[in-house]
Amino acid sequence: MGYGLFTMTVQSARASRPADRRRQLIERAAELFVQRGYPHVSMADIARAAGVTAPSLYRHFTDKRDLLGAAVLTGVDDLEACTERALATPGSTEERVRALVELIAKRPDSASLWRWTGAYLTDEQNRDVALRTRAVLRRWSDALFRDAAELADWERSQLVWALLSVAGSSAVHTSRLSPTREIDELTNRALRLLNLRPAQAPPRLPGVPASPSTTRRDEILDAASRLFAEREYADVGVDEIGAAVGISGPSVYNHFSSKAAILVGIGQRSAARLEVGVMAAYGLSADPAEILAALVDSYVTVITATPDLSVSFNNSSALRNEPAATELLDSQRRYVARWIDLLAAAQGLTVAESGVGVHAALSIVNDAVRLRRGTSRPEFGAQMAHLMKGVLGACVATVEP
Repeated sequence: MGYGLFTMTVQSARASRPADRRRQLIERAAELFVQRGYPHVSMADIARAAGVTAPSLYRHFTDKRDLLGAAVLTGVDDLEACTERALATPGSTEERVRALVELIAKRPDSASLWRWTGAYLTDEQNRDVALRTRAVLRRWSDALFRDAAELADWERSQLVWALLSVAGSSAVHTSRLSPTREIDELTNRALRLLNLRPAQAPPRLPGVPASPSTTRRDEILDAASRLFAEREYADVGVDEIGAAVGISGPSVYNHFSSKAAILVGIGQRSAARLEVGVMAAYGLSADPAEILAALVDSYVTVITATPDLSVSFNNSSALRNEPAATELLDSQRRYVARWIDLLAAAQGLTVAESGVGVHAALSIVNDAVRLRRGTSRPEFGAQMAHLMKGVLGACVATVEP
C-alpha cells in the first residue's frame, strides 16, 4: 500500500474493512471448496471457518454459487495481476516463470479452484472465466515463445496450459520443502516443460484396452463412471445410474450398498489397471528412469481409455469419511509413492524434491482430461506422455533454451 501505518486515517481504515472482509471470506471458502469439494460445503461451514455469522456472510454473497463465482474470479484476477507485473518490465524467461509460480504457490486454492468447479458455475461465469484465462495465456504465449517461430499455435497453447498445471500442482499435495525450495523445484520443472516441442512427441504403442463389461456390476460401474464424468458425482442419482443400464434405482442396491460404494468400485477398477502397468514396467527394466517412463505411458493409457481414473481422482473428496475407501486411498498413495521413489533414485533427489516433480507431471494430464482439452485428438496421449516425461526428465530430448 502507498501509505504507512501511522499516516493511515481512521476513515480509510474503516473504508478498507468491507473489502478486506470480503476477500477473507472468499479465501476461506476457496480453501473449503478445494479441500472438501463444492457440493460438500455449506454456507454455514464457510461462516464457521471465517469466524462470522451466517447473516454476515449473506450480506456479502447471495448464495453459495455466488460465493464460488467470486472465489473463481478472484483467482483469475490474481492471475491477470501477476501477468501484468511479470510482463510489464523486461526479464528473463526464468524470472517470468518464477513470478507465475510464486503467485499460484501463495494462493493455491483460489488459483486452482477454476479447474475443479466449472460444472457449478453459471454459463455466464464460465464464459467470463474462459475468455479471461485464454487472454492471459495468450499473453504468456506471446512473451515466452516470441523467438520460437517453429512452434505452431496449437503447440504454444498446449505448453502454456501445461505451464499453468505445473505451477498449480502444489494445490494437490503437501510438500515437505520450504516455500522457497518448492518454488525453485516448480520453476525448474516448468522451464523443462517450455523447452519441449509437442509436435516431436514420439508415437506410443497402443495401450491395453479396458476389459469388456460382462457382468451387471461392471455395467453399473461403466454407466456411473460416464455420468460422473459428464456431470458431477453429487449431481447424479442412483435412479439415473440404474436407468442407464436398464434397471430400477433400488435394483442397483443389489450390487452396491450406496452411491459412494459405486465410486469406490470405480476407483478400485482403475487402481487395478494401474497395477497391471506397474508390474509390466518393472518387468521391462531395472533402471529407475526407464521404469518411470514406462509408468508414464501406462498412466496415460489408463486415464485416456476410460473415465474411471479421472472420475476417481476428481471425486476423492467425496470419499473422505467413507470407511470402505480407506484401502483405495492408501493404494493411490502407494502408487504415487512409487513414482516419487523412482524419480528420486534416477536423479539423486530427496523424496520431497521428487514429490514436487511427480505431482507437477501428473497435473499436466489430469488437468487436460478434466477440462477435456484436446482429449478427442488421436495424438493427445502421445503428447501428454511426452510433456510429462520432459517435466520429469525421464528419457525425453529437449531443445536448448
